[in-house]
Amino acid sequence: MVGVQKARERAKQCLEAAYEGTCTIIEHAQVKDETTKLKQRKKVVAAEGLPCRISFETSPAAVQTETAATVSQSIRLFLAPDIAVKPGSEIIVEQNGMRAGYTASGAAAVYPTHQEVMLTLLERWP
Repeated sequence: MVGVQKARERAKQCLEAAYEGTCTIIEHAQVKDETTKLKQRKKVVAAEGLPCRISFETSPAAVQTETAATVSQSIRLFLAPDIAVKPGSEIIVEQNGMRAGYTASGAAAVYPTHQEVMLTLLERWP
């Protein structure tokens, strides 16, 4: 069992060495407004500066609709397995000199060495 643990730790270190970016996770939470004493839904930074890697996979052909051609793209975020990412969280990723906003489109696939979160590009991003 010790050999398996060591192998997993080495695999985790290798994956983390490939992380080229950092991310900030923003969740929607009920926060009590001190002025009105009412709870309001607000965006709260759950974690920031987390090492990560984002991967893009694009389907090779565009699909033509009546109004426009669309290209299917899968966006996958890799990060440490011990970080909680709730579905619907907003995630800001900085990698390769670029910064973009995404939303976590579902539950994370968590493995002993890493986790994978499927992302959707935010439509309204400054």
